[in-house]
Parts: sequence; C-alpha cells; structure tokens
Amino acid sequence: MHVKHNPQCRLIFYSLWLTLANFFAGPPLTFGDASSPNVLIVLTDDQGWGDLSLNGNKNLNTPRIDSLAKNGVQFDRFYVCAVCSPTRAEFLTGRYHARSGVYSTSAGGERMNLDETTIADSFRAAGYRTGAFGKWHNGMQYPYHPNGRGFDEYYGFCSGHWGDYFSPPLEHNGALVQGEGFCIDDFTNKAIDFMRQAKQADKPFFAYLPFNTPHSPMQVPNQYWERFKDKDLSMHNREPQKEVPNHLRCALAMCENIDWNVGRLLDFLEEEELAEDTIVIYFCDNGPNGVRWNGGMKGRKGSTDEGGVRSPLLIRWPTHLAPGQTIEPIASVTDLLPTLTELCGVERIGNKPLDGKSLAPLLRQEVPQKEWPDRVIVNHWKTKCSVRNQRFRLDHQGKLFDIVADPEQRNDVSEKHPETKQILASTREQHLAEVAGFDKDERPFMVGHPDYRFTQVPARDASFTGGIQRSNRFPNCSFLKNWTSEEQKIFWDIQVGAAARYKVQLQYACKKENVGAQLELAIGDSVLPFNIEVPQDPPLRGMENDRFKRTESYVKDFKTIEIGQMFMPAGSGRLELRAKSIPGNEAIEFRLLIFERLDD
Repeated sequence: MHVKHNPQCRLIFYSLWLTLANFFAGPPLTFGDASSPNVLIVLTDDQGWGDLSLNGNKNLNTPRIDSLAKNGVQFDRFYVCAVCSPTRAEFLTGRYHARSGVYSTSAGGERMNLDETTIADSFRAAGYRTGAFGKWHNGMQYPYHPNGRGFDEYYGFCSGHWGDYFSPPLEHNGALVQGEGFCIDDFTNKAIDFMRQAKQADKPFFAYLPFNTPHSPMQVPNQYWERFKDKDLSMHNREPQKEVPNHLRCALAMCENIDWNVGRLLDFLEEEELAEDTIVIYFCDNGPNGVRWNGGMKGRKGSTDEGGVRSPLLIRWPTHLAPGQTIEPIASVTDLLPTLTELCGVERIGNKPLDGKSLAPLLRQEVPQKEWPDRVIVNHWKTKCSVRNQRFRLDHQGKLFDIVADPEQRNDVSEKHPETKQILASTREQHLAEVAGFDKDERPFMVGHPDYRFTQVPARDASFTGGIQRSNRFPNCSFLKNWTSEEQKIFWDIQVGAAARYKVQLQYACKKENVGAQLELAIGDSVLPFNIEVPQDPPLRGMENDRFKRTESYVKDFKTIEIGQMFMPAGSGRLELRAKSIPGNEAIEFRLLIFERLDD
C-alpha cells in the first residue's frame, strides 16, 4: 500500500529525529577502540560478477580486488538489484528499494523517502565520521542529499550518470567545485584525505565510495586504454555475436583502473596502520552494462536473471575474519546494514522492519554454513520480479530454474518441481502486493531546507511545455533546448523548506544572435526578472574522451551567472522559469538553477 505523506511534516520530523539521535548518541568513540572498527565500502557501477580475474576472467587482471578474497571472505551467490539507484537504496536502508519509494533512476524517482533511515545515520549517531565520495544517485536536494542522509562529508555528483569523467564539475557538500583529474582517481584521493583526517582526530570512520565506472560514457585514462585497445580477448559472452569490441575493451580497462584505486586504498590503510582495524567491503550495483563474459549467466544490467543481479561480495577484516573463506548461502545487499552494525557494535537507528539479515554469524563461523536457514531473496525492477532461494530461481516470466544444476538458466524445471514453483510464486506475489503503488510519486522537489545552505535544481528534474526538448532521452546530465516561444516554460513542483531570501544562480548557453532574452523566475507572488546579456556558445563536448560512442547526452561548458535575489515563502508551490521576450531564435539552453539561502 502506498501511503501519502505531507512533505512539510516529513521535514519537521526528520530534523527533530536528527537532533534527538545526536543528543542520545552518547560520548564520541575513540579511534582504535576494538568495538568501533573503521568501515570502508567500495561500490562499483555496472561492473558485473565476471569483471574480475578472481572469478575466472582471463581478459583482465584485478589483483588488488582479488586480494580481498584471499585475505578475507567472499560470497558465492550475493544479489543486488538490476540497476543503480535501487541497489544503493537497499544498501543504505537494509530494505527492498520499492519500500523506500525508489522506482526510477532519474527525475526524482531515485529518491528514498524521508522517513527512511540509513546505515550512515546509525554510524554517525554512534560517533563515527561519515563520508561518501562518488555517485550518490539517491536524491540531490537536501534532505535527500547525502548530507541529509547521515553523511558528514560528500564529494561527487548526485545524478545517475555524468557526462565527462575528466576534471568535471562536481559538488562538495552542496557547493559546486571543479573535479581534479579522472573522477575515480579523484574520488579515491578525497576518500583517503577523509580517512586520514578521521585518524588525526582520533575518530573511527565510515567511508563509502560509490564509484561511477564502468558505467558509460566509456572513458578511461590512456594508460589503461592502451592495454586493451588492440588486445585479443580469449573469453566471451554466451552470445559472442552480440559483443561490441570497443565498448567491452573500455569496460575492462575501467575495471583495471578501479583495481588500481582499490590498491591505493589498501596501501593507505597499511601505511597508516589502519588495516587491522578496518572492515573493507567490495561489491557491484548490478550486472554488466554490456555483452561480455559473465560466467555464462543469463542476463545483464536491467535483468532480474542471475547475470543481471549477481555481484561479488568481498569482506576483509584482518585478525577478526578467517581469511580465504567462501560462503555458500545466498545473501543480499539488504544484509549489509544489519551485518555491519552488528560487527561494529553500532545500534541501528530507525524501527522499520528490515528485509536483510545479519551475516555476522556466518562471517565469524559461529554457525556452520550447512545449518544456515534457507531463505528467499527478491530481485525486483519495475515490471520484472524474480525470486531466489538457495537452489532455485523463479524468473519474471514464471519459469523455474535449478541454479545449482543449471547456473546458466537454460532449462525450465517447473513441471518437475511444482510445489517449489508455487511457494516462490506466492512469495513474489506477496512482495508485489506489499509494494503496490510505490511508483505513484507525489513528492515535490525540496528547495531551501532550513538546515542546508545550497539547493541545486537541474534540468534533469524539470517538466516543460511546448516544443522544449531534452538534449537526450536519458534525463541524467541532460540540458533543455529549443526554447523558442514565450508560451513555453520550464517548471518544477517544489516544497520550500524555509521562508527566506535566496541568491539565485543560473547555468545557461546562448548564441550571440539570441542575446537579449527577458526571462523571469517565479513562485507564487515572488518574481525575479532578469535578462540574458552575455553570449555563451560553447560546442558540445565529451566525445573527445569517449572510447565508444555514447548513448547519453554530450555536455557543454555552461556559463554561470547570478540572476538576483528573491524571497520564497515556505510551503508547496510551482517554480517556473518563463520567457517574457525572445528577440532571437531561442531564449537559452538551460542546465541548472542554484539557490543559496541567505542569512536573515
């Protein structure tokens, strides 16, 4: 059942909850306390189970990631979601993504409901320093922003994908900044700085690195591309005729870059004498984003078959977890929250029932694996819902597969196991009934929360009228163009958190012959008029770094100007960007609005 909530009440509740959580959290923990190990989590984007040499892929070499299995624990069958934002939400909440309101990967559908609490909320309340570095993909506007979901420090981008991986525009705690070098290298640098600062402050840390590769666009530094551009690959997908060579090669090159950065993280822990006291976790958010070797499994990104939702899970904690273990019982990304809170002795914040269960007894070898109770894991994405127990998978079409005997899902065994099929089908129907209506979204976009200074309102989240067009069918990292008439407008349904005066900036592009448009930004009776007086006509770019032609939008170097200050009353309303006069062929190409709440 989908329950409607008043957004303003949510904001008040959330702010009160954070205040109480911090008040009752107790004294801060000290660094090095055996009951408060550090936590370092690396989550990669669109890297499949097969994209590691650990799992038998001879097309690439990932020794540093592989070392986590040799020196730690690996799970044989670990399941995530079919796409990016749902997996992130399930990791953060310990609950199936549909329960938290996540139903899409863009335009607001990637947001977790504000009455959800996160793993970072719990660790911060326990005295940890919490930081996230990379692709967030669970909401941009505070309190959906990572700084509103338990993370003290955030550096990266909140969108689902980004248009340029080399020194791109990013954000640091809400403020726009310029990235420094290849983004994965940059995110790793920032995470290392964060962990070093936590050590210097005698604080345990919870560091989350949601990398954005090998997600497209397919970009990677030259030194990695050179290894693969002419490489003869020996291992292939179950449908080799569908492989796209340069896309495949670049994905593998990106995976080797990830491995190098994982190595830098592990080296840092050793150099700073933190390794013994740090839990390191590595997993991926879905199956591979292209047709490439993946152990013969059926499906890839977007599929709820094994190849679309099986991920590596590697956990290393020296002197605490016996190295070299392989855990056979199936597990889910929803298990990581209860597992980590138990391992670290952290009390979980929030009282909503979890879908995950703690894997700590398995990791500590307190329970023999053969005695671990069987369970059913749900893999759900839009109209596709598949369920899995230890032996069988019921796919979204109602076909039953014995994964132990047939890991490639080639033979439907429904007639041989009708009772198992009925049980799994019942579980699936129960799940779908429980989350029915989760994609009916009436949540406004939040602007000007009283606890946060900046709000970004991008073209990605906009609605528009007339012939205005997106630069690409994928909203993430897109901009709006073809604004040719005064009758057209761009708008957002928003919730203003604090009645205040706001400084407003605009990112735009405009050809010289179109300079002079008279525009206004309005909400209710508050209107901010402004003119476009300076041309900005940069070419599309991004393709210069692509190793394979992208499907997403190219980008531009948009101009950022301050258009003025406006008072916005608290409450719900429609924010509109309108044209009063268009003297040329087009008003502007629109990328972003940035609101900065001014002190009273």
